[in-house]
Amino acid sequence: MWPVIVFGLLSTSLAWPGQTITPGAEEDWRKANEAVGQLKRGHADVLKWEQANPPPSAMQGPVPAGLNLPSIEAVTRQAWRAHRDLVHPLSRLGTANVTLIATGRWTEIDPRLQRRVHGMDEVLEVATQARKAWLQAVATRQVLAQYRAALDAAEAASELGRRMVNVGNWSKLQQTQVQLVQSAAQMNLVRAQYAADQAQASLINILDLRGQYARVSLPDALPEVPRQLGPVEKWQQQALAIQAQLPAVESMRNQTSFDMALAAYQSSHALVKGTRDEVLKVREFISEETVLHYNGMLSSVWDLLNEARNQSQAVIDAIAAQRDFWIAETDLQWVLQGGEPDSFVSLGGGNEAAASAAH
Repeated sequence: MWPVIVFGLLSTSLAWPGQTITPGAEEDWRKANEAVGQLKRGHADVLKWEQANPPPSAMQGPVPAGLNLPSIEAVTRQAWRAHRDLVHPLSRLGTANVTLIATGRWTEIDPRLQRRVHGMDEVLEVATQARKAWLQAVATRQVLAQYRAALDAAEAASELGRRMVNVGNWSKLQQTQVQLVQSAAQMNLVRAQYAADQAQASLINILDLRGQYARVSLPDALPEVPRQLGPVEKWQQQALAIQAQLPAVESMRNQTSFDMALAAYQSSHALVKGTRDEVLKVREFISEETVLHYNGMLSSVWDLLNEARNQSQAVIDAIAAQRDFWIAETDLQWVLQGGEPDSFVSLGGGNEAAASAAH
């Protein structure tokens, strides 16, 4: 679970370097600070606020009772149930091979089955579509919590700005800056909610559940990405093995698809490592230092709120990278069984996850 850090407004003194308060307004300013501390997002201590507030899963609200799809295996088997014509090829594949496909271990399947089991290509295609739709739905749900966190910080900043104007410590022009940030955060949340709704609808449509379920229950986070790449040399050998089972023209197309799928897999893994091992760790350090500087009166509450937004965006980008890896991994496994994806993952950023549910 990626962390969500939202800094609340503080009820301690909000003065910072360079900020002065006119003598006549000092009492009003003190009362304004105390009032801000009573806001629902306020707290006297940032670290305590983080501990006291619910995790992302709780922020998303209760999911209506219905079909539960907690894993890739669950959604794959559900997709197969929607295709009665797959009963025969699934039975011919046998329980062991069906389990390998459902659990995402396609590279362990004998490539010679492509010739022996008629309809195996459709079994894999249905599984691929279901996996991708599930990954996108989980990612948009996970991203939604981050945009809510970013809006919390923006609303807190806007409320503080309004109170500063009321006590004469800010101009209306200064207030407009935080109002614009709040408006942008609200619009981002609307886009993220729409993307999550689209992804849910797409998943339900692919599973042929329209009219049965308006929504399905999903996990709060994507599966963790492995720290090491898979056995590339073994996959190259498997690609040659599957190409030997295909007609000449299809064999050439499969080699091209394999090269592209492998490149997407390696690139997406590198992006996950970059966001997980570098960007998020740096952002965590900056957040901790910002809190320390604030406690030492070396930085302002605005620095805390800005860092909250930066932290949320970094997590959004990390979720997008994680989603892209699993989609690339799905395509690679499919290609290694003779599949031919229409397109490969674009390796977009976190904003893409909120802007569109289609991938």
